[in-house]
Amino acid sequence: MLPYAFYKIVHILGIALALVSLGGFAVHALNGGAKSDNRARTLLIAMHGTGAFLILLGGFGLLARINFPHGEPFPGWLWVKLIVWLAVAAIVMLPYRKPKAARPMLLALPLLAVTAALMAVYKPF
Repeated sequence: MLPYAFYKIVHILGIALALVSLGGFAVHALNGGAKSDNRARTLLIAMHGTGAFLILLGGFGLLARINFPHGEPFPGWLWVKLIVWLAVAAIVMLPYRKPKAARPMLLALPLLAVTAALMAVYKPF
């Protein structure tokens, strides 16, 4: 099994990739760009998909390293983190489908990241 620090770095790398790519999509849409004229679209999609995968890989690796009991129900804090991950993974479709939502999305991304971080650090429930 790989060390705790490795999974933490993988998790943080995934977060960085996903949020940077979402920011790129949102800024492009805010500036009036369309999906078809985004020259970085392929790169951003690849970054987003890789980031979403690494978030899950690192997160579940971290759970294994803290000896989370196998077969036990997930606690509330973990459900919140999974919902945040689902939002980050699905929101990639939003800026071009609803360009007016790009600005609130850009503002919400740091809040989603902070929410997930608070859940990981404090495990409130």
